[in-house]
Amino acid sequence: MKFFETLAPLWETAMSIIPLTAIMAFIQLVILRRPIDDVKEFLIGFIFAVLGLHLFLKGTTMTLIPLGDSVGRNMHILNNRWLILLIAFVIGYFGTLVEPALKALALEVEELSAGAIPHKVLIHGVAAGFGMGMVIGITKILLDIPYIKIIFPLLGLIMVLIFFTPEPYGAIAFDSASATTGPVNIPLNMALAIGLASIIETADPLMSGFGIVGLTSIGAIISVLTLGILTKF
Repeated sequence: MKFFETLAPLWETAMSIIPLTAIMAFIQLVILRRPIDDVKEFLIGFIFAVLGLHLFLKGTTMTLIPLGDSVGRNMHILNNRWLILLIAFVIGYFGTLVEPALKALALEVEELSAGAIPHKVLIHGVAAGFGMGMVIGITKILLDIPYIKIIFPLLGLIMVLIFFTPEPYGAIAFDSASATTGPVNIPLNMALAIGLASIIETADPLMSGFGIVGLTSIGAIISVLTLGILTKF
């Protein structure tokens, strides 16, 4: 019984991948009538994907989420708002650097631009914007600022910047924002925000703890648009 109880979470992970894999295989084999190049490699890769995703989700649940929540709950002992904001920026910045989706996007941009947009410049620019988004989100929690009073000025700033940003930075900015919301940043930053909101008397964890991922994405958009404007000079 214990053996099957141990395998149950792994089976749940597999069931989340099987439908997508089956649909893609059906399209390839039945609709497009094209064979799978290497069936053996395909099956081994599927097993690796299941094991990798399962181990990652398990590791995230055991480390990033509880650690982020603990850091958020204990940051109030610093009694220094600026230091708390600095920590939020650092966590957001370095959390973005390890996002695999952002790295893949940055390499594609560098290749298609023939090196005109180096992947390291784009990655660090997005990371800086994400960090600033974390700062804005934590400031919102600390000062109990209504979400609408933050989101409208930021969207207005994006509308202004996009008029002065050369192509293709406008399109890259929005894709970069999506690439940052990956398996590392979302659990870590949400846990941090909810943990902090839960120990502030004036903050409601439900109302204040959520929304920070959207603010970090907006920060990433603004940073890439700004980077595009700076390339003019």
